[in-house]
Amino acid sequence: RWPMYSHGPAAMDANQPKLARVDKILGRTGSRGGVIQVKVQFMAETAPELAGRSLVRNVKGPVREGDILALLETEREARRLR
Repeated sequence: RWPMYSHGPAAMDANQPKLARVDKILGRTGSRGGVIQVKVQFMAETAPELAGRSLVRNVKGPVREGDILALLETEREARRLR
């Protein structure tokens, strides 16, 4: 029997991080403000199928506008701050 996963270049590409640029800092969240909510836009270089799409994500650690994030997961979007 063959394993359920494949080892071809397409399978490796699916696990590659997708690069996204921080467009806007939306604010701090978390019980102590240790998480920053940002709006990111995907870059065409690493994810042509996601190019131009934007998401709201939570980032732990220092971040500023113009930074590039390597996102392993691109489907989930953070809940907006209230």
